[in-house]
Amino acid sequence: MDKHRAKWMGAGAAALALSWAAACARAGDWPQWGGGDPGRNMVSAETDLPESFKARSPATNVRWMATLGTAIQGNPTVSGGRVFVGTDDAALDDDPRFTRTHGGMVQCLDEATGRLLWRLPIPERPRSRLPQGAHYGEQRLGTCSSPAVSGDRVFVVTGSCEVLCLDVHGMADGNDGPFQDEARYMAGAGHPPIKLGEKDGDIIWSFDLIDQLGICPHDVASCSPLVDGRFLYTVSCNGVDRPHEKCLRPEAPSFIALDTQTGKLLATDIEGLGHRMWHCLWSPPSIGVVNGRKLVFFGGADGVCYAFEALTDVPSQPIHFKKVWQFDCDPPNFRRPTGGPFNYYIGDKRKKYSTNKDDGTFIGPSEIISTPVFHDGRVYVTIGQDPTHGRGRGLLHCIDASKTGDITASGCVWTYEGIERTIASIAIHDGLLFAVDLPGRVHCLDVETGKPYWVYDTHAESWGTPLVADGKVYLCNKKGVIVMAEAKEPKVLATIPLGSASYATPVVANGTLFIASQSTLWAVQKGATLQASAGTGGSVGPDGPKR
Repeated sequence: MDKHRAKWMGAGAAALALSWAAACARAGDWPQWGGGDPGRNMVSAETDLPESFKARSPATNVRWMATLGTAIQGNPTVSGGRVFVGTDDAALDDDPRFTRTHGGMVQCLDEATGRLLWRLPIPERPRSRLPQGAHYGEQRLGTCSSPAVSGDRVFVVTGSCEVLCLDVHGMADGNDGPFQDEARYMAGAGHPPIKLGEKDGDIIWSFDLIDQLGICPHDVASCSPLVDGRFLYTVSCNGVDRPHEKCLRPEAPSFIALDTQTGKLLATDIEGLGHRMWHCLWSPPSIGVVNGRKLVFFGGADGVCYAFEALTDVPSQPIHFKKVWQFDCDPPNFRRPTGGPFNYYIGDKRKKYSTNKDDGTFIGPSEIISTPVFHDGRVYVTIGQDPTHGRGRGLLHCIDASKTGDITASGCVWTYEGIERTIASIAIHDGLLFAVDLPGRVHCLDVETGKPYWVYDTHAESWGTPLVADGKVYLCNKKGVIVMAEAKEPKVLATIPLGSASYATPVVANGTLFIASQSTLWAVQKGATLQASAGTGGSVGPDGPKR
């Protein structure tokens, strides 16, 4: 470890940083889920991207790689020369100050070299601080949220049911307030405060979703928050109980806005969604301007997509969002496939009574876990369930965002029925829409009509959203990375094994693709050559990238 870290101190690292900075001066950052598009359409204008790379030694088209843990569930974001990513806390094994608490971690790397700049361990929430009956934390998935960066602040929803505002510089520029108790926070309950260093994270403020909203989480707290100027939008991560029978906190808000400067609660919904909730709120929100009015969209755990008026001013006291429309994404035969009483778990493959053959043909209810994507006045939303529940029929809806009220009928532009359940969003470019379902089938549709041009089966489970860039479609799955041509005919350009499953979405910033497996983050750049690899904190060839 020391030998590898020493490389960063020499002229090689400096030359690498200068070479990288010169190469990508033309390009842009990817500061939050969806990049620079608040509609969350996963499309980039970057060019000169590789159609393939080799992830393992001797790696090709790879500038650096960083081993970050054993579970990377979220997606990296890139801003101001830094890469931010949520992981588990396995990397703490190399730091004697910590005892792992399995709460997860946020890590910040240097964009040019992959060198670790700082990290913030997230303590596991003690069972005593969870609502009685909560089914939460057993899976130990770490930080699943994609951090959102605005200026010198980073916003993230942690696996301990908090929204944190962090300093992009970490402790390197001192402990900024008002939060000052990082030493105790990072140590975790029952452990003495740690001694803080320059490579530790710096919390500006914290908002506790359980203590301050009264929610009850399920499985994991996760949402990639959306920053719109002074406002931060996120779902509340409220969920159902351990038996999966009811929401223990049905009156708690489902959708909120916080003040990015202070962390104060600004707005909540009043939909009473907890009374209709099936599983948990995880869907990241999006924003779009419709007829001169800015709307914010989020997917409900009741299978309904909602649109609210976005905030324009900071209220003196918390207010309620004004609902503009709602669209039920589950038709009657999905909600009650037997015609009898509603049963969300009727098709759960783990239930002895289930008739689900796990072949994708089962028809039953599904919530919205993906992001409702806003593009050209329309909202595109898929439905699905937690992948552990099993495969089943899905739907992809195209919604006219200009309507008002209950627009389930009036707002439906088209519905595509050829897709299975999915937790992935969609990407739209040049009249083509790309989507992927849970078993890993890629769908290419005409965005105007919803008619399919083609469907390609990758034969590997996929959770992540396709990224469209430079005439290519990049997609991760349990086998690695699939690269396809952005075209009306299916054409596979490359299949790239990563050594472990990937549940992430590829992102691109400043001429570089960032691709994560469960343990490793790669910076993929055309012409770069990685000649050495290292452990936590990243690695790079001794001569830097070769162009």
